[in-house]
Amino acid sequence: MFNGIGDFLSSGSSWAFFIFALLAIGGAIFMISFTKVVHMVIAVALTFISLAGLYIILEAEFVAFVQVLIYAGAISILMIFGIMMTKHRQGEEEEPRRPWLEGLAIVGALGLFGVLFYAIQKTTFVSQGALDAGKDNTLEIGKLLYNQYVIPFEIMSVLLTVAFIGAIVVAKREED
Repeated sequence: MFNGIGDFLSSGSSWAFFIFALLAIGGAIFMISFTKVVHMVIAVALTFISLAGLYIILEAEFVAFVQVLIYAGAISILMIFGIMMTKHRQGEEEEPRRPWLEGLAIVGALGLFGVLFYAIQKTTFVSQGALDAGKDNTLEIGKLLYNQYVIPFEIMSVLLTVAFIGAIVVAKREED
């Protein structure tokens, strides 16, 4: 039985969850707030890495590893390649500042936080017992991937390679 905020704060995994969740939310907010595209990519990479930390807390090691490898690594690099290959103009017209819009967003976010905090405080959590996550879920996924699903896996890798080469060809054509 969950007895309140004191139990939450005494657990180390709760603190880790809180830190990773704040980093993920902060990265997402920074991503939509920044004006330079490279800074946006770095903020998205922070969000991806924070989500991998949350997956580690949930004992989903394989998903965390894939999150770092595919999203934080490959997708961020592809975004940077896309920025470098296109003619991105940094000195575009800047929109006029609207302080009332930012204030309204802050009030809305605080209101949402208040409603969620109230709902969580009034909810009674019942323990369902320990989760049996298996001994080595990464090994089982690997067995399935390289035995039963080896052909779709290889076809997907060829498809992604062709798509990447096609993107380079299209970008080079637009340049000429």
